[in-house]
Amino acid sequence: MNGPATAEERIIRPRHGMVAINFRELWQFRELFAFLTWRDVLIRYKQTAIGMMWAVLQPVLTMGILVFVFSRLAKMPDGGVPYPVLTFAAVLPWQLFSTAVASSSASVVGSAGMISKVYFPRLIIPGSASLSGAMDFAVSLAVLFLLMLIFQVPFRLHLLLIPVFVLSAVLTAFAFGLWLSALNVKYRDVKYMVPFLLRMGMYISPVGFMSSLVPAKWRFLYSLNPMVGVIDGFRWAILGPEFEPYWPGFGVSMAAVCLVLVSGLYFFRSTEKTFADII
Repeated sequence: MNGPATAEERIIRPRHGMVAINFRELWQFRELFAFLTWRDVLIRYKQTAIGMMWAVLQPVLTMGILVFVFSRLAKMPDGGVPYPVLTFAAVLPWQLFSTAVASSSASVVGSAGMISKVYFPRLIIPGSASLSGAMDFAVSLAVLFLLMLIFQVPFRLHLLLIPVFVLSAVLTAFAFGLWLSALNVKYRDVKYMVPFLLRMGMYISPVGFMSSLVPAKWRFLYSLNPMVGVIDGFRWAILGPEFEPYWPGFGVSMAAVCLVLVSGLYFFRSTEKTFADII
């Protein structure tokens, strides 16, 4: 008679440094990644009266305010294109970035129940949260194309480059989200700081105006804001060669994003072993 089967014992020990990032393990948990991403989308519009219409109303209302302030009151130049299209083409990547940063910064604390009960790669949490605004972006992009038809803005081959700048915005949000989500576990001030920084960031980024208005001597320094290159690049993809971004600044900003991403991965992995205890 055979004895009772014994359960396999698996010991999980914390590891340190970048070498601890197990990409194979992340791939094995890809279904959980997809589930958490879809969960965040559903939660955002749960028990709302108009549901996904918020994905249209928010950028449209933001565009209306910016057009009134920068075009009607400040009389900013429009580069020869309708100001609503000029502004909406910048609101979309900014909204994608700000939604991703806000979601990812609160993601670890919001998943306290999962973290304290079951093992899975913690990087999945801020990673999935960074993509939670993708559906909103897709809906808003359709609205942008409709505006281009209404204002008779021609469709160009540059539109094929939109995914490049969308990926840049998501990568930038994920890089900052890693730092903020880990810091938010220990310092709950982060949840108050992030909305304030995002509001300020929208006004120092070229959302309601063109970055070409920045004096040439400050252009490189201004481009250290990673969303400057992303917004300018997105506008260029929508509106054509007349809006070509400042490529040296874009390159530096993306290099800065890579630095933030690598350091964020290291910091997140070095602190995640304490998440369950602190949360």
